[in-house]
Amino acid sequence: MQPRRLSIALLVASAILSAQTQIESWITTRDRSSLFQRQNVPLAFRETGPARGQAIVVDPDQRFQTIDGFGFALTGGSAELLMKMTPAARDGALRRIFSSNSDGMGVSYLRLSIGASDLNSFVFSYDDLGPGETDFDLKRFDLGQDRKDVIPVLKEILAIAPGVKILGSPWSAPAWMKTNGDVRGGALAERCYGVYAQYLVRYIQEMRKEGVAIDAITIQNEPLNQKNTPSMQWQVGQQLTFLRDHLYPAFQKAGLSTKVILFDHNCDRPDYPLTLLADPVISKFADGSGFHHYGGDMASMSLVHQARPDKNVYFTEQMIIEKAGSPVIDIAATVKRMLIDTARNWSRNVILWNLAADPDNNPHTGNGGCPMCQGAITLDKDAVSSNIALYTIAHASKFVRPGSVRIASTSPGDKSVALTEDEERPGMKRIAVNEARILPNVAFRTPEGKTVLIVANDTQSVNAFTIQYKGEFANIRLSPGSAGTYIW
Repeated sequence: MQPRRLSIALLVASAILSAQTQIESWITTRDRSSLFQRQNVPLAFRETGPARGQAIVVDPDQRFQTIDGFGFALTGGSAELLMKMTPAARDGALRRIFSSNSDGMGVSYLRLSIGASDLNSFVFSYDDLGPGETDFDLKRFDLGQDRKDVIPVLKEILAIAPGVKILGSPWSAPAWMKTNGDVRGGALAERCYGVYAQYLVRYIQEMRKEGVAIDAITIQNEPLNQKNTPSMQWQVGQQLTFLRDHLYPAFQKAGLSTKVILFDHNCDRPDYPLTLLADPVISKFADGSGFHHYGGDMASMSLVHQARPDKNVYFTEQMIIEKAGSPVIDIAATVKRMLIDTARNWSRNVILWNLAADPDNNPHTGNGGCPMCQGAITLDKDAVSSNIALYTIAHASKFVRPGSVRIASTSPGDKSVALTEDEERPGMKRIAVNEARILPNVAFRTPEGKTVLIVANDTQSVNAFTIQYKGEFANIRLSPGSAGTYIW
């Protein structure tokens, strides 16, 4: 080989090696000096070098659940505020959140309310009737209010991010179908099980006509909560009958492939979805179970996975808020809880509550609406400000794209193995087995072959840690209360 050709070959090989070992990092610091910003400090893996403390060992050959996406609830209130913006301002806000290009955060999952939620200006269903009226043929079914705000916003989002997955969840059946005739509390009347199954089918079909594909539904948001306006309580035995004898046949007849996700409530009741899955018809029909974390232990999701590894686990709602104007952001705690703990407990997604609200956390319903439900963004006409929920989701959504797979990484409390010098025989090495004292973390492999590691420093000190990957090491520093996403 000629010297010039050899020199070029060496340069190419060096560039390839450098590209393989470089680590991109995005950091949010507790003091807000960096809010989900790419860092300019060069990071790279090395074959040798000082390893600071115990290593987070990332193993791409151990694979777990596939990831569907990360996002928010596009509540009716969110859509109402977005529609009040000028088209240019709205487009800019939506592109920043949903675009997967270099300037966007790549949000890839949305939850819609089927009818109104408690974060609408007012309560409505798609078949509202006067006192004493019924409509068992659903002749008056209409998407109504959603055509004015939710659907137009959805179409703009889908133009930016066509692959966004959508989950629909009802807060209540129409009042005329309920035992108490009210939008708040009560239960679905047994005589209306059949028509309510058709109501849900119609929702999916009518949204499809609007160009909106509903990937999955739950049949009731928080079935054990009747304090919201709207809300509807639904005990497990009643849901079992509805799902098995009414919704399953209705979906079969309509030829729907929309997933059905069970439960959609807190981690303190894993018995609820497991009871439903014990029925052979529902077991065949249901895709998995959805959870919130306003109560219970996140590990309940792993219990459900262990009992039914053939079914999926989803995280369908959590409100994350911060005090407006706070000089600090509690990002480490929220990243640990909402991204690391959910993924390590088998969830295929994370949906946080409420995409947008105004500076006073409006709109919401009265007598059971949520006056503290801050949005991921705050909208004051065309002015947009970002809150902790947006930064939390961004640490995953921008890089852990749909189709990524969670891979193994050392977790706090795991057994760690290290070589140490024998005290009695200097120069000799022995194995030490310890409990891993490392920062909370979770790792993924993307469809493009990249590795993503999310780390939360939930300690009170600057924490230097080491990433070990295929025999190479990278030494990282992360300030107290900060969160980092590392990509290579």
